[in-house]
Amino acid sequence: MADTSVPKALEGLAISKTKELKGTEKRDTLIEIEKRYQRKWEEEGVFEVDAPSTDEFPLGSISPDELREKYPKFFGTIAYPYMNGRLHAGHAFSFSKIEFNTGFARMQGKRALFPQGYHCTGLPIKASADKLVKEIEMFGREFERYKEEEEVEEAPVAAKAAKEDVTKFNAKKGKAAAKASKVKYQWQILHSIGIPIQEIHLFADPQYWLQFFPPECKKDLTNFGARIDWRRQFVTTDANPYYDAFVRWQMIRLKELNKIKFGKRYTIYSIKDGQPCMDHDRGEGEGVLPQEYTALKLKVLEWAPKAAEAIKGKIPEDANVYLVPATLRPETMYGQTCCFVGPTLKYGVFKASEKEYFVITERAAKNMAYQGIFEKEGVIEQAAEIVGSDLIGTKINAPLSFHKEVRVLPMESVLATKGTGVVTSVPSDSPDDYAMVTELAKKADFYSIKKEWAELEIFPIIQTPTSDLLAPYLVKKLKIASPKDAKQLLEAKELAYKEGFYQGVMKVGDFKGEKVEVAKPKVREQLIKAGEAFAYSEPENKVVSRSGDECTVALMDQWYIDYGEDSWRSIALDYVENKDGKGLNTYSPDTQHQFKGVLNWLKQWACARTYGLGSKLPWDPHFLVESLSDSTIYMAYYTIAHWLHKDLFGREKGKGNIEPEQMIDEVWDYIFCRRDLSDDILEKSKIPKETLEAMRREFEYFYPLDLRCSGKDLIPNHLTFFLYNHIALFPPEYWPRSVRANGHLQLNGEKMSKSTGNFMTLDDVVKKYGADAARVALADAGDGISDSNFVEDVADNTILRFYTNKEWIEETLKDDKLRTGELNSFQDALFDNEMNALVNEARKHYEETSYKLALKAAHYDFLNARDTYREACNAAGIPLHKDLVMKYIRLQALILTPIAPHWAEWVWLEVLKEKKSIQFALFPEVPAADPSLSAAREYVKTTSSNITSAEAAQLKRMAKGKQSDFDPKKPKKLTIFVNESFPAWQAKYIELLNEVWDAKTNSQTIDDKELNGRIGKMGEMKKAMPFVQALKRRLKDGEPAESVLSRKLSFDEKATLLAMVPGLKRAAGLASVQIVVIEEGSKKGKDLTNNNEEVEVKAIVAEAAVPGQPSFFFENV
Repeated sequence: MADTSVPKALEGLAISKTKELKGTEKRDTLIEIEKRYQRKWEEEGVFEVDAPSTDEFPLGSISPDELREKYPKFFGTIAYPYMNGRLHAGHAFSFSKIEFNTGFARMQGKRALFPQGYHCTGLPIKASADKLVKEIEMFGREFERYKEEEEVEEAPVAAKAAKEDVTKFNAKKGKAAAKASKVKYQWQILHSIGIPIQEIHLFADPQYWLQFFPPECKKDLTNFGARIDWRRQFVTTDANPYYDAFVRWQMIRLKELNKIKFGKRYTIYSIKDGQPCMDHDRGEGEGVLPQEYTALKLKVLEWAPKAAEAIKGKIPEDANVYLVPATLRPETMYGQTCCFVGPTLKYGVFKASEKEYFVITERAAKNMAYQGIFEKEGVIEQAAEIVGSDLIGTKINAPLSFHKEVRVLPMESVLATKGTGVVTSVPSDSPDDYAMVTELAKKADFYSIKKEWAELEIFPIIQTPTSDLLAPYLVKKLKIASPKDAKQLLEAKELAYKEGFYQGVMKVGDFKGEKVEVAKPKVREQLIKAGEAFAYSEPENKVVSRSGDECTVALMDQWYIDYGEDSWRSIALDYVENKDGKGLNTYSPDTQHQFKGVLNWLKQWACARTYGLGSKLPWDPHFLVESLSDSTIYMAYYTIAHWLHKDLFGREKGKGNIEPEQMIDEVWDYIFCRRDLSDDILEKSKIPKETLEAMRREFEYFYPLDLRCSGKDLIPNHLTFFLYNHIALFPPEYWPRSVRANGHLQLNGEKMSKSTGNFMTLDDVVKKYGADAARVALADAGDGISDSNFVEDVADNTILRFYTNKEWIEETLKDDKLRTGELNSFQDALFDNEMNALVNEARKHYEETSYKLALKAAHYDFLNARDTYREACNAAGIPLHKDLVMKYIRLQALILTPIAPHWAEWVWLEVLKEKKSIQFALFPEVPAADPSLSAAREYVKTTSSNITSAEAAQLKRMAKGKQSDFDPKKPKKLTIFVNESFPAWQAKYIELLNEVWDAKTNSQTIDDKELNGRIGKMGEMKKAMPFVQALKRRLKDGEPAESVLSRKLSFDEKATLLAMVPGLKRAAGLASVQIVVIEEGSKKGKDLTNNNEEVEVKAIVAEAAVPGQPSFFFENV
């Protein structure tokens, strides 16, 4: 029997911060419905979608465009998840965007394809399996030798580092960044996600992960109600020989196109693993790139006494020793006045060659050892160790500086984790340096230095629009008093760097008069050629491999994809900019901006490694294709996967009856429209012509990909690679049409985290709330690129709403008192019109992929419209109209289908008794909303709300002693004052709006600022602004401009108010309601509720009434 106990080592993970449910009967009823229809959909193959066959339309008899016009299609995908665990709520959020889009596309009459594969390539699975092998050796097959009292270590969280280079884009957040948890061992991780102790040993075989997790993924998505064509599923790596052949073809063609090259390049590298550590191989530091510096050689001229003692006899007497700072600003080296070290840091004297030694940190030495800087590659030889404080006062040579000899001085903020631990000081252009030398000069005795060491003259180096001594200027302007003013110094640093780089001009040196951005590389090259500097690189921020190794940067001979090559990048940028509307739709300016930023800095990418799972590089088989390089165009593979194999691993041949070996490179070329069919291909592959043509039809029809959904953290790598590779390998008509990047998902307003207990898997969510309630909460979570929020209360409340709606539908349809016949002109007409408006509003939001707003229209507003109709009919003493009840039930089921398909299916089949699944139904076509009825409906809502507010205002006046004749506890009467004509003062503002409003586009021709300025000059700003805004709202809500601007209401206000009387009496508890029509300046009015009898008007509030905005007066009767 499986072990269900929770070891002490895992107790921290057993504490959940998620919501606790109290009753589950309603949820269980809805889940039973969901399971019933999920089985039915699977049995009937509802989501299996194919291109029109070549039997029906022979290949070549109709163009792909004509075929797609005749039979519209939609093809959407999400980045396939990595198979080292269960899907979590964040995955579900990205899935939901494709899922809702697919559902709506089906309702537009499109053949909507949503396939799903599983990513298994790379280091994570292999590294985890290898860890388990060691843990089994340590603790036994069932970890029985593990001591539960051992302290569980918490994964370290990297300190946030300041951005160094303003010209580069960095991903702020990645999936790997959120993976810290309170478990130490791999077996604990697996046990925490529900793997029984007795089965964990199976995961020591990396292939077992491929067998275990993909079926779990499929189960979770099926339980979620996903509209996935499961015939097209597959795993990556050479575990599937068909996909393996596809990846090998892709790499061969990229190499032939000269996109894949071989040479030395900087890459993030794991010394422990002995290979590059790419994004998906990392436990920490996803998105971090090598940062290249200029390392200066500051030759030691005279040692400080303690430093001299520390190295005595440890290096050859004729050897040169250099302090080696790493700088991003070589163009400022003319202004060096000293060199900083951290007084408490430990420095090594490392051997670079027989006659050269470098004073740097051990971390920097590890980086240099793999960059061809040291004489022996990969060998770190430390001759001596010196504490930073012992280096203070050492005299050194400063290359390029006006001061040829400078001193080593202390700086507490120097980090051992950034650069080399040695910092050269340029106080003319670095606010940090200026603040520090100023401090040192003031407190020389405190720092045990000679004052003159910190008082060397500061020379102007760079002229900017602000100053030629920018750092001193900014320090004074921002009132920075000491080096401890970290916040102001960070601001000053960013300002100085940006202005200096983009707007600075050199004042000194061989490149005097040139812009800094032009001179910078020239100064660097000059220093390197003179032997006074060399290139040095390290990770921008901390990177830890999945094997637990802190990574360095290595300069390696390796295969790489030449992203960033000028012509390739230019095409990609043009496509992303989408100036002609035929490029990439990114749905938001933020997403487009991030793509452009990445394209402008992304360079070569190592595409091969030696450890992990994957496909072998065809021409160099001891390398494997890395995980972000075999996952760029697999969407094309989806189109024909079911023709190749029936199972995940390609062990059972698909409908094409093709062996993997038959999928030669020329076959892939033909299928993907890169070449025509020839007798040579038929002869070599032995695949029948009919089969090849059928597969090409699938690709031609479903490609291009219409929508790619992913988290925004994949823009700096996968999504950009995806664009680059499509551009390289496919004709333009098959390039992706759109990318929708979403933010990360919070849970109940907080970051999702296993370590804090604020975490849910997709399985957790669906079991807890059911599929439809989970889907509603995901739709409600948000749609933008900023982070969204899954709120459990939304899911919980959705259960109640669906269940209550289900009960109402069942009970109402049993009511034999429902009205029939013609619809009345008030309650029925308004409800009917509002349903039409909401259906069209929902359609608009679905088309814009604004699912939160689509949900509002289709669910919340539709329910509210029904409830308002029920209350109105009840108040009027009339039953609901049967035709409208049936229309409501049918329309709501249809417009909710993309988001809540199970509930909609229950309504469709069991209530409406339709014969075919709602998954095949089209989105309803209803008449456009009647603007006059919409205006009347809005008037009813606004007036009802204003009456409540008016009573509260009258009570407030009474409390202040301004009125004493109204007691809300006694029977009360409401008088509504109506004015049929606008006040004379409003005419000029109507005329102004007439002038600036374009009725054709339903928009104003000038901006709000100019309009408000013109209103202000007309003299009645306080009352004119609300009046104009009210008119604009009416125009934007669809009322005809000729009615609004001719100062007419598009509905009969008096008739509407008379129809409202029964409802108002009931809702406000009124004994009577009187409606009085008044005229401006008159003290008489006509009582509509009493045969237009003339009445005297005494209430002052009557004067405030204007057409469409009545005023109200309460009194006792």
